[in-house]
Amino acid sequence: MRLIEAFLRSAAYERRFLTKNQWDLSMVLWIPLATVLLIWWIFSQTQITDLPIGVIDQDNSAMANTAVRYLEASPTLTVRQLYYSQAEAEAAILQRDIYAVVTIPEDFSRHILSNTPAPLTLQVNAQYGTHSGIIQTSVQAVASTLSAGVEIQRLVKQGVAPSQTATAYAPISIQRISLFNAATNYQQFLASTVIPALLHILAMVVGATTIGRELRDKNIGRWYRFIDTKNPEQTSPQYSKTPTAPFTKQDSINNSRDNATVASTLQAPQAVSMSVLLFGLLGKYFWPMLAYSVWSAMILWLTTSNQAISIASFAVVYAGLLCLMTLSFWLGAIFTLNAFSLRMGLSATGFISAPSYAFAGVTFPYIAISDSAQYWSNILPLTHYLKLHIAQLQMQAPIAISLPGVYGLTLAMIIALLLAALLTKRALAHPERWGAR
Repeated sequence: MRLIEAFLRSAAYERRFLTKNQWDLSMVLWIPLATVLLIWWIFSQTQITDLPIGVIDQDNSAMANTAVRYLEASPTLTVRQLYYSQAEAEAAILQRDIYAVVTIPEDFSRHILSNTPAPLTLQVNAQYGTHSGIIQTSVQAVASTLSAGVEIQRLVKQGVAPSQTATAYAPISIQRISLFNAATNYQQFLASTVIPALLHILAMVVGATTIGRELRDKNIGRWYRFIDTKNPEQTSPQYSKTPTAPFTKQDSINNSRDNATVASTLQAPQAVSMSVLLFGLLGKYFWPMLAYSVWSAMILWLTTSNQAISIASFAVVYAGLLCLMTLSFWLGAIFTLNAFSLRMGLSATGFISAPSYAFAGVTFPYIAISDSAQYWSNILPLTHYLKLHIAQLQMQAPIAISLPGVYGLTLAMIIALLLAALLTKRALAHPERWGAR
């Protein structure tokens, strides 16, 4: 009963604080919700189409017009405008009106008719990796189609049967089979992985501020005394028998004018029970855990709404995501408690969580990064979650492949909770370090 009461008191303490502090409540409710909906809306167009390009036609022939029509017919390209000078086209690229320019050289058709090379020149803004890759592939496909048409016509004029011309032109062909994400769905590929990464960052920030504000406002001693005895004040070696309500930041500002209250606030508890502390931390983070479990379910529901995913795969991914969110809370608390400073804790969470998506192997191949970067990637919890996320929701791999990832995240979560409790106990024993920004 003592442990259950500690959990309930701590949850009530945190609930009262959140209802009186809208910014902290927004970090738990509205900002994560807005993040999920905004990212999903950004990727609502699941495929990239109609990337704007420009064309400089220096030939003005029927063959050049055919090339322009083929470029316009490509589903991933749209010819925004015909330009008449290189400077005008480069200015359009710099202003991001277009992402590339195709130059049809002078005497383009004459070179084709005389069976000499007639290259098309593609200048692409490679600063945008996804855009440039798609444009280069599409323009290459258009050039290959034009070349095939010209060569087939030439072979037919030489007397080759039309049924043999395709084989004669390209005796070796490639049959490409996309195993996963065959429709190149960017919503499934990027949005479903970007949102957990952003929630991972927000969860670490919430983890740092939830316990960090108690240190910053010198209220951590009051918080522990409240969850242990329902009495935040200590005016003598024995706790007062008069129960009071949970302490909030506004109460701290008002009561700071009372020297007696401040003196009692800065006193360390007489004794700290680890079991009470553990349940108190669970109660303190109960509302963020509850809210982020809802956002996690929303992410997976959006991701799997158009897919045939088994219940077992959904359950494994949801369990892994809950472990990631909970682990993020404890990591944020650990960084803050270890430094005795909310500012340092937030800096550490930003340094670790913000670039973690870049090391996860989603947008850049894991095997292509350096050995030291791979070591760092293996330390980050987001990497292991995204591996099981992609394996189950995109590759539909067997459940047994992803279970070790869930077990590892669960173990890391338990270890992080114990470490956060130990650091909280250490912080309670050093009231002289409370109040650091």
